[in-house]
Amino acid sequence: MTGRPMMNCRIYTLGELGMAERDTLDSLTVTAFGTDSVLVNNQQEVRDVTLPLRYTADSTVLVLRYSRHTADTLTVRHVNTPYFLSMDCGYQVQQRLGSVDHTRHRLDSIHISDNEVGIYGSENLQLFY
Repeated sequence: MTGRPMMNCRIYTLGELGMAERDTLDSLTVTAFGTDSVLVNNQQEVRDVTLPLRYTADSTVLVLRYSRHTADTLTVRHVNTPYFLSMDCGYQVQQRLGSVDHTRHRLDSIHISDNEVGIYGSENLQLFY
């Protein structure tokens, strides 16, 4: 296993029949709360976003900024489980999503579709706008 596990989020809206439909955000900047770390810098036409989770804590707080004046905050609670990979590689961390809280300025709801965060790009969160 190589690479860092990343949380994969896809953008959705509810269609007329109440079914989830893929959607696109015009612009998105993502930062780690309380830091100057920019994880996504003014990405345009966003259909999905891949984000890291903290190894050193059991929660990660992310700020999703849509414009200069509009943002939502995501609080992701997760379990970090270190495991020994090999003598050459040392330890790796498996991450499992527990729960997600968020503000509702533009973001309507969140569905956890796969709580195992991995390196293979499977969808973890569905973000509904």
